[in-house]
Amino acid sequence: MIDKTELWIVIIGLGIGSFALRFAFTGLVGDRQLPIWLMRHLRYTAVGILPAIIAPAVLWPAATNGDFDIPRVSAAIITLTLGLIWKNVVGSIIGGGATLYILQFLLS
Repeated sequence: MIDKTELWIVIIGLGIGSFALRFAFTGLVGDRQLPIWLMRHLRYTAVGILPAIIAPAVLWPAATNGDFDIPRVSAAIITLTLGLIWKNVVGSIIGGGATLYILQFLLS
């Protein structure tokens, strides 16, 4: 078990680090035009983060203790397919979510 003092030091340190990262963009360069090369790279932030968040939940789901789960994999495939066809993020998320819940209902 972690000591309470050590825990609070970690929490405060993470809070200061999180604030510093956000302040670097909003406080220091918020009133200046960012370089074109940086803006071009920032467009791909969501494309890089979303798969990193979703992949563990699909490949090693905690709900099944890491076992292969047909509804989750099917929902991921449907979401990817709808996204490629429709080019609509919200529509593909809704379609994948509906697939997940329908398959969980049918297979349980």
